[in-house]
Amino acid sequence: MFSLAVLSFFLILGIPLVFAIIMSMTLYLGETPISISLIGQRIFGGLDSFSILAIPLFVLAGELMNKSGITNRIITFANSLVGAFRGGLAQVNVWSSVMFAGLSGSAVADTSALGRVFIPEMEKEGYSREFSSALTAASSVIGPMIPPSIPVIIYALIASGVSVPALFLAGIVPGVLSAVCLSVFVYIYASRNKNIKCNTAKQSLKERFNAFISAIVPLTMPVFIIGAILMGIVTPTEAAAFAAFYALIIGMFIFRTLKIKDLPEVFITSMRDSSIVLILIAVVSVANWLLTFSQVPQMISQQVLDNITNPIVFLLLVNLILLAVGLFLEGIAAMLILIPILHPIAMSFGIDPVHFGVIVIFNLMIGLITPPMGMCLFVANTISKVGIAAISRQVIPLFLLEVLVLMFITFVPSSVLMLPRLFGY
Repeated sequence: MFSLAVLSFFLILGIPLVFAIIMSMTLYLGETPISISLIGQRIFGGLDSFSILAIPLFVLAGELMNKSGITNRIITFANSLVGAFRGGLAQVNVWSSVMFAGLSGSAVADTSALGRVFIPEMEKEGYSREFSSALTAASSVIGPMIPPSIPVIIYALIASGVSVPALFLAGIVPGVLSAVCLSVFVYIYASRNKNIKCNTAKQSLKERFNAFISAIVPLTMPVFIIGAILMGIVTPTEAAAFAAFYALIIGMFIFRTLKIKDLPEVFITSMRDSSIVLILIAVVSVANWLLTFSQVPQMISQQVLDNITNPIVFLLLVNLILLAVGLFLEGIAAMLILIPILHPIAMSFGIDPVHFGVIVIFNLMIGLITPPMGMCLFVANTISKVGIAAISRQVIPLFLLEVLVLMFITFVPSSVLMLPRLFGY
């Protein structure tokens, strides 16, 4: 209990989560017969997994795609489909996130890549910078739900026995539902705001076909990846390696927008972004091992089971806890800390592990747009420079729409499990 108080104190002081966990673990070990030298051993052991290699490879694939100018092709194609509708450019923003989701697997990466294009352009058409930033951040939450997804791989690593392909398929419906809800909201918002212009004329069938041809190469990447995984040809890690190779070939030899001189920057950025996630996984794996050694998950599970007998009540409680945690902790960090405790309890209630996994992931991705620690809000603000408070006010209705989708998938498990069952999972 003292160690938990120390950890909370360090987090309040603003000490990075990794160092806060290490310091609190060191204090805890002083009260046990366990040697402190085991921390180093367990940190390396936490990364001793072939599946973890998928994370830096997917990050590298996303960076290669960004550097190759894929973003503009995706936007052009989305514009040809929905650009002429009411609120056209905002609609393009939402559906570009859906298409871009299959390339990066990261909400923060989507906000950064798409925000630099859409926030200034939407302002020219009459949208406020605050709304443009909020919509870009909110639509980026779709990214980790539609495969390939880095949070899905991390979840499957923590909750052993949960199928990565099944989670990939299960995330598609929540992702598309979120996009539809945001799209409807944008239509109503643009209809009521007469200052918003729509400068995009309806495109001919030929123009749409040309836009599709321009974007077909990057759009086929997630199809190849997910298809190969579902057919059992490759593991998720091997698929990630294929994605990075595919992105490299496209950028250097097909589009010819990626030069050899660009590669050092791509590799450095990928290593930096990957190392943040990997060191967090390594350190939290030690904390989880210590919790298991101390029987903490078992005690919490027993306490919950003694007081809650209805799985629906449990899922509602989980939603409330995760939405609250998302206010203060980054999604992957929260997942690493909470899943070893919550997953066994969910299994005790007979909840489908894939259904529960999607609920948890979507919850924590919504946390990326909630102040004060929403990472997508911070990224959007670095582009728009309007302030977190201003963006937060605009993001409230978008946040509520995504919570509505969350409640739907919580109470209608078949909406999530339909596709995995169709493919035999």
